[in-house]
Amino acid sequence: MERIDVHAHCLPPIYRECCLQNEFAGKGHPDGMPAVPEWDVEAHIATMKDIGITKSILSTSSPGTHMFPGDNQQARVLTRQVNTYMSTVCAEHKEHFLFFASLPLPDVHGALIEIDYALDRLGAVGFQILTNSHGIYPGDPRFSQVFDKLSERNAIVFFHPTSCHLQNAENGAVERVNPLPGVPSPLMEFMFDTTRALTSLFTSGTVTRCPGITFIVCHGGATFPPIVARIAEFSHLLMESGVPISVDDIKQLLQNRFYIDLAGVPFPDQIHGLLRHVDSSRLLYGSDYPFTSAPIAASLAKRLDEGLETQFGPEIRKQVLKTNAEDLLSKF
Repeated sequence: MERIDVHAHCLPPIYRECCLQNEFAGKGHPDGMPAVPEWDVEAHIATMKDIGITKSILSTSSPGTHMFPGDNQQARVLTRQVNTYMSTVCAEHKEHFLFFASLPLPDVHGALIEIDYALDRLGAVGFQILTNSHGIYPGDPRFSQVFDKLSERNAIVFFHPTSCHLQNAENGAVERVNPLPGVPSPLMEFMFDTTRALTSLFTSGTVTRCPGITFIVCHGGATFPPIVARIAEFSHLLMESGVPISVDDIKQLLQNRFYIDLAGVPFPDQIHGLLRHVDSSRLLYGSDYPFTSAPIAASLAKRLDEGLETQFGPEIRKQVLKTNAEDLLSKF
């Protein structure tokens, strides 16, 4: 079955080396994982052919391109190098790849510069933003200029999870939070941090204020769908930076402004909570390759196909795997 992969990663050599050497990135153990995977074009294309992927949208993963708390200039340089590399890969393999550019958040000025450069000079089809940037979540007023700019440019914003981080108010030091030592963040914390990011976006009014942005959320919406009513019910208790929002408001915005990729294990259980908030027209395929290895990606694709067939039938399965992404990318 043909499919378009909106959640696929690229590790440019300079980025991978930085992940291996950088303290913030875990020195080869990002987010508590055992290793940084290797990546090359040929292996990725071979995996695509094996799974039936006709197009992959490349992006970096956690920890992103700002691995240098307090050093925005170094982050801007790495971000530009990574985005230029992915642009070159896409230009040389147009039939296989597009890319979401990275931004050097929490460096707002650097991000504003990179938005225009990536769209106008490098051919990005959107942007990958982490669920938090050095402990700052996307609805934070400090990021208002960035999201206003993305809305002006009618951008696609792909939110990718990362570990929860805390920023020390006194010295600016950034620390990764891991409530369960020995359990890598992608197992659970990625799901919770996605939920924090979505809560931040909705309760801050960012989604409503920025109508030009089309959002993509990873991993079946994470743990957000089951607590939508709770978030809405207590949103009036938020501090002055937040705004009350109803369940119906959240559902309408999810249905009209968001797509959700199904990377991971949405079947047999997770999918049902998600479908209480969006219909099949908002669902997309994602492999999470190479952080999900080729054999596991192939196995998960088969499981997803079977789940979609059982839940929806062949026409909707085709819509989720391919047509929805074609509609999303039609302006490119």
